[in-house]
Amino acid sequence: MIPMVDLKTQYARLKPEIDKGLADALESCAFVLGPNVQAFEKEAAGYLGVKHAIGVASGTDALHLALLAAGIGEGDEVITSPFTFIATAEAIRYVGAKPVFVDIDARTFNLCPAAVEAAVTARTRAIMPVHLFGQPADMPRLQAVADRHGLKIVEDCAQSFGATVGGRQTGSLGLSSGFSFFPSKNLGCYGDGGLVTTDSDEVAEQVKMLRNHGSKVRYYHDVIGYNSRLDELQAVVLRVKLKYIDEFNANRRRAAHLYSELMADIAEVPYEDGIGTHVYHQYTLLSDRRDAILEALQKAGIGCAIYYPVPLHRQNVFAQDYADVSLPVCEAVAARCVSLPIFPELAEADIRKIADVVRQAVNGNG
Repeated sequence: MIPMVDLKTQYARLKPEIDKGLADALESCAFVLGPNVQAFEKEAAGYLGVKHAIGVASGTDALHLALLAAGIGEGDEVITSPFTFIATAEAIRYVGAKPVFVDIDARTFNLCPAAVEAAVTARTRAIMPVHLFGQPADMPRLQAVADRHGLKIVEDCAQSFGATVGGRQTGSLGLSSGFSFFPSKNLGCYGDGGLVTTDSDEVAEQVKMLRNHGSKVRYYHDVIGYNSRLDELQAVVLRVKLKYIDEFNANRRRAAHLYSELMADIAEVPYEDGIGTHVYHQYTLLSDRRDAILEALQKAGIGCAIYYPVPLHRQNVFAQDYADVSLPVCEAVAARCVSLPIFPELAEADIRKIADVVRQAVNGNG
């Protein structure tokens, strides 16, 4: 068996550090917004090159609170990608705004800047680019669109921890951003967790208040807030893993590049546009033989997945509102995409085995 993600192997390597950190945290009995959360926020802000990093309960909450703190609300429009996990659009709906889905680039699967500009209306208030699969969106062009129209950018960095654009980390490029620490992420904890980053003192103050029941001072509440605080024990895990994130991402890139070398002649392998550094949260290729590839991988005991089989504008929850929306590039990608196992510890022999199974399936020998 080759899993999509091997968390056990990574935990075995980090077990002494993680277990000691957890034991110390349990002994301290400081469980809510304790010293590990505070330390992680400082360490993450330093790594990402931002003034503020605020831990919250999940990546979805991170996007939600980032939008609220940015002043996005009822009647506003936020332009975003239809080819992503639903949390991106959920967060926009949570604040009463409308997600405006536009088509994606056929090679990077990220927002097409020209399509974004064409979608701007008098109600547009923000752009939410998704750095999908660890490939940074074209932030220079998106920022130019935002500047021309007076729009805010809130980055969805759920899949891009450690990815850079021009030497700057994703999460440091817009007004604010939301990260996810779901266990399978490049930087993942052992449950749910998220982070909002910003250089704005005002946004940071709002997020800190919103995550803690609308309170700046205990038992004094200024707004209706939420219970969305990063857990102290998850912060322990994240502090350990953060020290290794560059190594982990380098190993993901190593695995991805070998995959591409082995399969470039039989499928459309991931494209690196050179604008940013791809950190391969997922390794996703395109093929007209997707069903055969999936069947062959499953038969061989190899993990695989489709990210994402149904674009957001075609999901049941949104279908009625977007019935007349046609996004042909996104729809074509969704019909042909398949993701292969990728994680820092993935062995070269396993990569070669997986690539061979895919090749046989494509050639009709699976």
